[in-house]
Amino acid sequence: MQADFKRENLSRMHYTPFKTRIYAFLLDYLVIAIYCIFVVGTISFVFKSFLTPLFSGSPVIAELTGFLLLTLPVSLYFILFESSKWQGTWGKKKMSIRVLDRAGKRIGLGRSTVRTAIKFLPWEVAHFGMWRLIRPTVFSEITIMVILYVAMFTVLIYLLSPLSNKKRKTIYDWIAGTKVVS
Repeated sequence: MQADFKRENLSRMHYTPFKTRIYAFLLDYLVIAIYCIFVVGTISFVFKSFLTPLFSGSPVIAELTGFLLLTLPVSLYFILFESSKWQGTWGKKKMSIRVLDRAGKRIGLGRSTVRTAIKFLPWEVAHFGMWRLIRPTVFSEITIMVILYVAMFTVLIYLLSPLSNKKRKTIYDWIAGTKVVS
């Protein structure tokens, strides 16, 4: 009886259309933007004397500080929600979509971490390049520009990959062994 119910539920799942995934991400981006406004508007104001030296010195320290204040919390949002009983972030929940493993089960923390790390890799590569444009570095300007173009090209591939297959999988879905279903 339980197996029949699971088979019936799996057969009703549909791979989520690209447009729905974009809407879900835009809703999540709203959450991210609110968090960033909070960090920039509140934390950086209250702790300005502590944070200013961290962002005005070494590009490595500036990037690490940015990672701890922005990238890590945003990544944890995706990791924890997508591996939770919700099986997705707030945006995915609002759009009635879920992230599952290949067998149609909830993903664990490990798989969610891999998926999120790959998803945000271009973001971190872009941060690496930007901090080296802003702060003095040993890298040439051409090298930094190549790094930034690679990051942008990777994002473009991420955006186009769901349009290239019937299961609407992104590169990070393929690598992490996940699927997004409605």
